[in-house]
Amino acid sequence: MGVDEVPLSAEDRAILALECDTIVGHTCKVIRVGPGAPDIAALRDSIAARIDRAPPLTRRLDDAGAGTSWVPDRAFEVRNHVSELRPDRPLDAAGLSAAVAALFAQRLDRERPLWQLDVARLDDGGAAMIWRIHHAIADGTTCVRLAHALLWDPTEAATAPAPHEHGAGRADDEARRRAHLARFVKREFARSRGSSPFDGRIGRRREVGFATASMRELHDAAKRLGHATLNDAVLAVVAGALRRWLESAHGELRDLRVKVPVSLHHEGDDAGNRDSFFALSLPIAERDPAARLRAIQAQTAVRKAEHDAEEMDELLRELGRASPRLERFAEQVERGPRRFALNVSNVPGPRSRVSVLGASVSGMHSLAEVGERHALRVAVISYGGDLCFGFCADPGIVHHLDVLVAGTELEAAALVAAG
Repeated sequence: MGVDEVPLSAEDRAILALECDTIVGHTCKVIRVGPGAPDIAALRDSIAARIDRAPPLTRRLDDAGAGTSWVPDRAFEVRNHVSELRPDRPLDAAGLSAAVAALFAQRLDRERPLWQLDVARLDDGGAAMIWRIHHAIADGTTCVRLAHALLWDPTEAATAPAPHEHGAGRADDEARRRAHLARFVKREFARSRGSSPFDGRIGRRREVGFATASMRELHDAAKRLGHATLNDAVLAVVAGALRRWLESAHGELRDLRVKVPVSLHHEGDDAGNRDSFFALSLPIAERDPAARLRAIQAQTAVRKAEHDAEEMDELLRELGRASPRLERFAEQVERGPRRFALNVSNVPGPRSRVSVLGASVSGMHSLAEVGERHALRVAVISYGGDLCFGFCADPGIVHHLDVLVAGTELEAAALVAAG
């Protein structure tokens, strides 16, 4: 392997292996810029001047050697990755959602570095930057770092998110260790009590939706209602929105297991993907937002105290070292629709408002790809004082996504009122 080649990590390989005829492998940031948004030439020039701060974005896949690796793209040109959408007229909110959904369904060119930024003009005089980055390059936390490196004006307080704080070391006592492991397996490998409403054969079309809520108000309400965290509030809001959607679309209410990714990045690491997860049951049938929040907080408190995300990461790595076949089997079990119904991620974005070439960023949403037999995905990112919810769905399975989107803002307001 040459000095400029970077071998694929185990996470990279697993993510690339998930891509198939109906599933693309990228994540997406939809960044709204107010009036005065830079034109395409200025944006290309700015990114070209800063691209050396983001080396992963100048590497492409290469499988010519002994194994697939990341290698420098000797023909790299920013103009191949930064393009302008030219619709008949500036896009309104519905037009933007349709444009994002169409772009999200398209594959990134594996002959080039796996990212693309498309700029769409909006009817409010601003623009939207639709930035697709393959998940093999970056997870949610790394995407925020890349935006900090390439897009935000350096004069802004566009601080990168704080590193995830890992739990304290585990007890050495073997009896306690065995008891802890037994509880972990019972929690994390539990099965859903019924089939998932999102379980179906995934197609190629996508529908997307966006919702926004006040981060500070949700944070304060969660703290007052039960010493819960902001992430507990996010899950409680999603549970309430799912209740509204299920009543509208299915008429059947039952708890749903959700998978909650947890960042394991630490300060100074350069890993593109470094996360784990834990799973819990959302109390969908609970109508009282305060009671729903407390039920979720009780579950997340246990998972944090027992370091379930770190345990899962260690377990899968140990299985991989012991037997690749056993690791693949465990991953297949973990990805099954009876293992969890829905993935809900929450990533910290810029703590204060940012700008791009002098134009203020008015909003930011994140999208993540659905999975086989998991036709809905929820991605949340914070921006300034907002919590921004992004929904990606297969419209052939998930109907009336607008009910879920509207329900999210209604349930956020209900939780704030309860607090």
